[in-house]
Order: sequence, then C-alpha cells, then structure tokens
Amino acid sequence: MLADRILVSGSPEQTDGWDVQLLYFTCPSLSSDDRRLYLISAKGGHPNVYVRDLETGEETRLTDNRAGILKSYVYFDGTPGKGLGKASVCLDCQRDIIYYIQDDDICKVGLDGRIQVLNHVPDGRMTAFTHVSADGRLLCVPMTDGRILDYDPDTEGSGLDKRPIYNIDGRVQQEKLNSYLCVYDTATGELLYQKTVPLCWITHVQFNPADSEIIMFNHEWPSFDCGIRRIWLYDHRKDSLMRVRTEGAADWVCHEMWSDDGGTIIYHGGYADGPAMVGKYDLATARRWEIALPDEYTAYGHFTMDHDQNLCCDGYFRFPGDERIVRENSTDNGPDPHKKDGEYISRVIPHWEEGRLEWIPLCKHRSDWLGQDAHPHPVYNHAGDAIYFNSRDGRYVKVYKVNVSGPGRS
Repeated sequence: MLADRILVSGSPEQTDGWDVQLLYFTCPSLSSDDRRLYLISAKGGHPNVYVRDLETGEETRLTDNRAGILKSYVYFDGTPGKGLGKASVCLDCQRDIIYYIQDDDICKVGLDGRIQVLNHVPDGRMTAFTHVSADGRLLCVPMTDGRILDYDPDTEGSGLDKRPIYNIDGRVQQEKLNSYLCVYDTATGELLYQKTVPLCWITHVQFNPADSEIIMFNHEWPSFDCGIRRIWLYDHRKDSLMRVRTEGAADWVCHEMWSDDGGTIIYHGGYADGPAMVGKYDLATARRWEIALPDEYTAYGHFTMDHDQNLCCDGYFRFPGDERIVRENSTDNGPDPHKKDGEYISRVIPHWEEGRLEWIPLCKHRSDWLGQDAHPHPVYNHAGDAIYFNSRDGRYVKVYKVNVSGPGRS
C-alpha cells in the first residue's frame, strides 16, 4: 500500500494563494540537521527565499525581493536585470547561508537576515543555477553571453514559460557564443577566476564535494550529439575540460549529480530509439555503468540520491494496468522522447554490477508537471528517512514529504 504524502508548506485548512517550492536539486533544501527547510515562496506577490523551522512551523523571510522574477535560464519570461533569480538560489547547508542573485547583485544571507552583496553580474550576461562548494569557500555562477536569450517572449516564445522558439544551441554555434564559469570568494566576493567555455550554454554547475578545484557543468539542450555533449568536468588545477560520456552521441542524458564523496556521478536519459536509462560514472577509473529501464517505463522522471547512493525518482515507474494521464506539457518539448506524466515518488535501489534497479513506490505525488516549478524534483533529507518534493495538485505548487523505510536504509 502506498503511503500518504505529507503537506509541508502549509496546512490542509489553509488556502494559500501563492506557489511554494524547494530549491533546485543541485543543492540541498534542508539544513544539515534536517531542522530547517529552505523554500522559494511567492507569498506577498514576489518570490523570496524563506526558511521554515520544521519543529515549530515558524517561517522567516530571508531575501528582500520586490521586483518579480529575474530573467534567466528556465525563467525565460522574467524581467531582464530585475527581480530574484529563482534559478540562482543555492544553500550552504552546513552554515545555513543562502546565495542568490537579486537584480544584478550576487548576494548572500544567513539566518540573521543580514544581506551582503558580494559582487555583480557583468552587463550583457545571462545567469542560471549557481552552486557553493562543500567547504563554503567558493561560489560558482554560470553565465552566458546575453544574446543567447535575446528575444521577445511575448512574440517569439512558446509554452507556459515562453521559451524561445528558435534553436538556442543552434544560435550558440552560429553566433559563436560563450559561457563562463565564474568562481567567487564567498567571504570577500572577489572573482577568483573565470573560465571561458566556447560554443556552449552552461546552466548547471556543481563543485566536486571532495575537491572544489573540480567543477561539473553541462551543455544545455544540445542540438547535436546530446549523448556526449551534456556532461563535462573542469579541473581548475590543470585548466582542462573533459567529457564524462564519450560514446552514444545519438543518445540523450541530463540531470547529472555528484555522490557525497565526490567519487561518482549519476545521470539519467535514454538511448537512441531505445529505452530510458540511469547511469553512473566513476571519477577515479572513468568506468561507466548504465541500466536500461523497462520498455513500459516511458514517464519522464528525475533521479537524485541519498548519502548512501540510493536513488529516488519522480517518474518512470508504473504499476501494471496503470492508466496514463494524458496532458500537454507545452513547456517540456526537449530532446527526450518521454512524456511528463509520471505519478509516483519511488525509492530506487541500484544494483550496478547486476544491471538492475529495485523500485519501491512510496506515494503518488499528483503533480501536473506543467512548467518547471511543478516538476516534483524529489530530494532526500540528510538522515535519508524522508523525501521532499514539489507538487501542483490544483492551482498552486506546494512542498510535500513522504517518509522512507524498508530496503536500502542503512
């Protein structure tokens, strides 16, 4: 029997007139002791970052945004140069410090509410998801030449998020646009270095948890060779770039994530004209494992992992005889062939050497998947005994959790 999901960002009696969501999966949303949950909420009419004490229910607003949503990756119809960069928010969970972009300011704020401007985004650049190193010393802000999203969303955009109707990576290649890995000192705000990466659009960056001199980054929405252009590593010591996946150019892969020890990377995707799959890459040996999913697992989903490298997922799984929900996900027309119609939050125990996955469905998340903020993006808490996720089951996005028990717990 499936468990019940537990509403976190409100109460069943409360009819909140605003969206609430987790931070993006490339960073934690919970403090290291699992007592505080960090959320982005549109309470008050503008998105801001809040921290919620999970024992008392008390919520505190940390940022001071009064200018809507900043235009950036995923938030294509935001305001250029004004507002909160919803994609920019990341958490240093050990020190309870939030990093974010407000207008053109790169900022940080702690539990004391004192906002500090570290630096500024240069004119003519577009930002995306940021990341702070595990030791809290470095912040990486990915930037791309602003021409990449130079268009009128009202006349040249499509779908709920008004993403460009032109091929973005095609523009990158034709106009020779660059991306930049900009790394800042989190104490002083000094720009320590900037690595220029030509002919690519970087939207996801993640420091290796065990070695902040290594940054994993992506080429977003590749227009060709998606299976080998997506995931890259930058070694600052050597000033070298390396592909993680070198075979299967016609496949597609996405949503890469480090293990806690920095030794492995997981990702998911699909084979060319074939099934979906989840993969693992070993940094020390460059060995890869990939496990194909059953042919009937065609409901797109994300994979993230806990401290023991067990996975969780918000799609793919189906019970025999499940009737598929038919909806038009107008914002999600990408290279992947799978529909955004997954229904379950599942715990997934990988057996890499055996080439199989053990699926443990926990609950229905009931999200409609319509738009990026309604993607469930499930994440484990630090204890590994609960999974938090977004869901829009009705008019607004809310945050829920489901408790975890059973196989794979250690």
